[in-house]
Amino acid sequence: MSLITFSNTRNQRLSPAFNGVFESVLNDSLISDRSVSKVPAVNISEDKSHYSIDLAAPGLNKEDFKIQLDKNILTVSVARTPEDKTEGRRYTKREFSYHSFSRAFVLPESADNSAIEAEYTQGVLSIRVAKKEQAKPIARQIQIK
Repeated sequence: MSLITFSNTRNQRLSPAFNGVFESVLNDSLISDRSVSKVPAVNISEDKSHYSIDLAAPGLNKEDFKIQLDKNILTVSVARTPEDKTEGRRYTKREFSYHSFSRAFVLPESADNSAIEAEYTQGVLSIRVAKKEQAKPIARQIQIK
């Protein structure tokens, strides 16, 4: 299974040592990668019978997610509009924000597209995609003649 990603080539011209320095300096500014890239982190794993996709997305409700399958591309998206509940408050720093995002995953041919389950628990969206029967490893004892 592969993740469809878009690379950020802005800092690739500098050496890794300089990247770390600039990222730490820019971390609290409006032009930092954290402010520009609002996609949740993901873990992808597999076992004998399933592929698992775990998306870290705290602060959301399961109703906020939209999961779509188009051919072999599984897309997870959230469309939220920021709520402005200042009610007399004047912020000196405001980091809480929930933005829209979309992540797409290319499912392998061994994935059973008709057996996909999703669950949102404690800030993690867990998606399980079953493997087709012919893709599951077969273990058996071979009799010697």
